[in-house]
Amino acid sequence: MSARALVDAVWNAGGDPITLLPTSDTDWATRLRGFSAVLMPVGGDLNPELYGQSPESDELYGIDPLQDAADLSLTQWAIANKVPFLAICRGFQLVNVAFGGTLVQHMQNDHRHVVHQLQLDADAERLGVGAAPLESSCYHHQAIDRLGDGLRVIARATEGHVEAMAIDNGAWAYAVQWHPEDNAAENVQQAGLFAKFVEQAQNAPLI
Repeated sequence: MSARALVDAVWNAGGDPITLLPTSDTDWATRLRGFSAVLMPVGGDLNPELYGQSPESDELYGIDPLQDAADLSLTQWAIANKVPFLAICRGFQLVNVAFGGTLVQHMQNDHRHVVHQLQLDADAERLGVGAAPLESSCYHHQAIDRLGDGLRVIARATEGHVEAMAIDNGAWAYAVQWHPEDNAAENVQQAGLFAKFVEQAQNAPLI
């Protein structure tokens, strides 16, 4: 669930990850020069005002306006420019908001410290996780409510919550709710997701 775990997962898959801190500088063509893919990571909750709601839950945490603004701007830029893109947990929720979707601010039965199986669509094979049932490690208390425009559900938890989305922009662009970095070192399917992401990055032109 840590940034280090994500960095390790990308590195172990053959990538060379660099962390960018949020600033008000949104000249992404300059800031990302020399990169070839974007991974939008885990983190705190998005400000509900970004999806047209007032904060309604005492469970909201870690809201950071600068982080929200930078992440939304980068997500929209990367998708518009067809940069290989992977979003995880907070990143997954941010993608939905970036495309006009909304979130459940706090699930009645949240998924913090939960391991469960996912139901994958055929398109989920493009994630690199294979076609077998996938066991996922989750730590989230929010969920997709209204799906954003241009997003396609490709995996759900057994109780119905959306767990993975494809972004239909003509590039390799996906978002997952679970934490594949938690056990990527031991689980071939989770490692396969990072391997596919790195493969897409290596085959893409530098920004």
